[in-house]
Amino acid sequence: MTPRVAKALINGMLIGGTLVALFPLLWMLSASLMQPGEVGALPPPLLPAHATLHNYRELFLRAGMGRYLLNSLLVSTVITTLSLALNLMAGYAFAKLRFAGRDALFKAVVGMLAIPAQVAMLPLFLMLKPVGLVNNYGGVIVPAMASAFGIFLVRQYARGIPDELLEAARIDGAGELRIFVRIVLPLLKPIMVTLAIYTFLTAWNDFMWPLIVLTGQEHYTLPLGLASLAREHATDTELMMAGSVITVLPVLALFLALQRYYLEGLLMGSVKG
Repeated sequence: MTPRVAKALINGMLIGGTLVALFPLLWMLSASLMQPGEVGALPPPLLPAHATLHNYRELFLRAGMGRYLLNSLLVSTVITTLSLALNLMAGYAFAKLRFAGRDALFKAVVGMLAIPAQVAMLPLFLMLKPVGLVNNYGGVIVPAMASAFGIFLVRQYARGIPDELLEAARIDGAGELRIFVRIVLPLLKPIMVTLAIYTFLTAWNDFMWPLIVLTGQEHYTLPLGLASLAREHATDTELMMAGSVITVLPVLALFLALQRYYLEGLLMGSVKG
């Protein structure tokens, strides 16, 4: 087999795999533009006979999808902002500051990566209920304010910051807060972008924990709203597809737009130190 044939074969396999992976998303978009009941035809059509935005109008005018969208945007933005601040400070502290028990505490943080999130959900719920953080946004936001993965990622990257740079700033009289804000944060920009994207995507797509802690429908995020809608309109496939498009497209567009920074940050964070 010649190199040209091998290259064409590999490219063909990659294109074929990409089409297989994208087909469900493309059909979901196509079905969301179909007339009510059109998906039920046999065989199911691949493209709408007469494209319509009727399903999207129904979602926002009658199904309350606009409220769920705003809830998800609010929760995901607040979680991303708070988590970014706390993870950056904690990761930098573990990397560059010396304090009693630092290494033991960091080992405990790393050990938390091996614990499935589902294991902690019941004790976490029992802790939040007495303090009134059930059935409000605080119950979703507070547990996500910091993450072991985020702290580990920042710490690994921050270890590459030269100690001489920090010592020079201290000699010039700069305090630790000023050093962190004026010197460290600009150097952590690549990992900041990566962590912000990862945190936002995780918060936006989270289903299990909001399902446990949010009991009132007025607080539902998009995944919960879509699941609730599926129970009420189980036969309205086109409406469900429109809801799925609204849930998926914003974060998909965000990831595709910033995937280069996301992957670069992950790779740099994994090899630093």
